[in-house]
Amino acid sequence: MRSFASDNNSGVHPLILAAISQANNNHATGYGDDPWTAEATQKLNAVFGPEATSFFVFNGTGANSVALQAATRSFHSIICAETAHIYVDECGAPARMTGCTVTAIPTTDGKLTPELIKPHLHNFGVCHHPQPKVVYISQVSELGTVYTIEEVKAIADLLHAHNMYLHMDGARLANACAFLKCTMKQLTVDAGVDILSFGGTKNGMMMGEAVISFREELTENLQYIRKQSAQLASKMRYLSAQFIPYLENNLWLENAMRANISAQKVVEILQTYPEIKLTQKMESNQIFFTIPTEPLRKLQEKYFFYMWNEAKNEARFVTSWDTTGEDIANLEATLKNIFG
Repeated sequence: MRSFASDNNSGVHPLILAAISQANNNHATGYGDDPWTAEATQKLNAVFGPEATSFFVFNGTGANSVALQAATRSFHSIICAETAHIYVDECGAPARMTGCTVTAIPTTDGKLTPELIKPHLHNFGVCHHPQPKVVYISQVSELGTVYTIEEVKAIADLLHAHNMYLHMDGARLANACAFLKCTMKQLTVDAGVDILSFGGTKNGMMMGEAVISFREELTENLQYIRKQSAQLASKMRYLSAQFIPYLENNLWLENAMRANISAQKVVEILQTYPEIKLTQKMESNQIFFTIPTEPLRKLQEKYFFYMWNEAKNEARFVTSWDTTGEDIANLEATLKNIFG
């Protein structure tokens, strides 16, 4: 079934599948001591710089939980947007696994700013209160908006002045880079990000993420945290091998551009109907819009997608690297039929 529900629903790129198949050749030492993991690690260093230290894990929730454990102790607090994935969509896993208080800040566009963060930077050194230690941001945000390099740097500079860390959830980092026309290094380590959850599952990979540390003190215990968190794969080559073609010849960028371009085409179709209103800026492959009740019901009969705010009839569409021209044409025909 074709849908606009999530880029998690998309297929796996043929080059990624081929890499997994090639990694299945013969035996290889487990737990990452294999040539595929070594090559993938080298490619990540080529992208993010020699200071990057990578740890492959199974999934995004695991990556976020491992990264945040590396940056905190249980008496710390983690600051995020109210819509943040770690606050809304991970069943409390990061809070449970870190033991930290999670402070959620309301935003209009899913993005934090220094001005929103500053009121929460207090009680340092007071033993009665959780100590602010990490700010978590998503790139792309949960509302489809993108942090610019300057916006990331402004947050990082504020945090570093308070001996704090910036953790970026890069589940859709590729889509952000495609929108900003910048490299992944420019948007992460060069902008002051201290630790990154780097994912490709939403952009053509089958599974797996990488926790990438840019700070020596965060790297120190990551191997143990990964193991304790049940995120160390015994047959790691099947996770790490995917990153080799993903990072070669800018496949990550090609896939992200396809998804973003498809989203723009969908937006152009939606905007032809005055009854449909966009609720967020379209900067990636996520589209948020409101639609009247009866057309919404008919659209749901044809497509599976998620409602973001049912009280407002606000829906979310997500395009993928494998969204086709036929998919978009069928949507256009469906809307013409619905609105007459």
